[in-house]
Amino acid sequence: MKMKKFKPVHNVKRQVLCIGLVLSSLIGFSQTTPENTQKSNQGSFYVYWGWNRGSFTNSDLQFSGADYDFTLSDVVAKDRPSPFTLKRYFYPPKATVPQYNFRVGYYFKENWDLSFGVDHMKYVVTQDQVATIDGFINNSGTAYDGVYNNDQLTIATDFLKFEHTDGLNYMNFEIRHTDQLLDYKNLNISIKEGIGTGFVVTKTNTKLLNIDRYDKYHITGYGFDAVLALNLTFYERFFIQTEGKGGFIHLPKVRTTASKADSANHNFFFAQFNVVFGYNFSLFK
Repeated sequence: MKMKKFKPVHNVKRQVLCIGLVLSSLIGFSQTTPENTQKSNQGSFYVYWGWNRGSFTNSDLQFSGADYDFTLSDVVAKDRPSPFTLKRYFYPPKATVPQYNFRVGYYFKENWDLSFGVDHMKYVVTQDQVATIDGFINNSGTAYDGVYNNDQLTIATDFLKFEHTDGLNYMNFEIRHTDQLLDYKNLNISIKEGIGTGFVVTKTNTKLLNIDRYDKYHITGYGFDAVLALNLTFYERFFIQTEGKGGFIHLPKVRTTASKADSANHNFFFAQFNVVFGYNFSLFK
């Protein structure tokens, strides 16, 4: 079998140089063409709505209460996207069921904006996975009572159900910068970069040991994020945007039962891929 030869390095450099020259020419032409009539962003607003897919790193889940204190290590969790139907995704009363993204922003400078948004993710601990448990459980009336020292345990439904499914709501403030790539006639293409921080509201569907299910909204923690987006704007108003977003979330006060003495604590990194649709507008011009 013949080994496939690598292209010489100078050929790769030539290709990169050619691509760079083409992009530079497009950007230069778009900025000098007389048909470029884009208005200034400064002082304008935007709003968008869309959907996401999410992923999470493994986390250590610590549960504490009057009769138990234990930690499950390297717990696996996934998102839960809603099956696509027109009614589920586009009918307003059902709009908050899927994993969605909402944001409203204000351009305080031509290429800088401040925004507030809600990233509605869903975080579901995978059932029947094997995890390491360390700690103790007393007086639960189940077969799980005992002392654990780095033992292996299957997360069965009679032991634990743990889901932020309505959901893992990251309410965040971001500052974003816009780099224009192309502005020609009725099409503008740009890249946006941003960072943000905020707080997390969860509605955690929890069933722990022999304790009644708990599922109420509550503020559970905070997060940080960074985002990179590609924006296509048509006729200066309507846009489609794809986003890659990642960050860190810490939830130290997750309610697990009706008793405030019972709680869970965990943290993880997250990643999102978002597709959103939006509108630019001005209130003062």
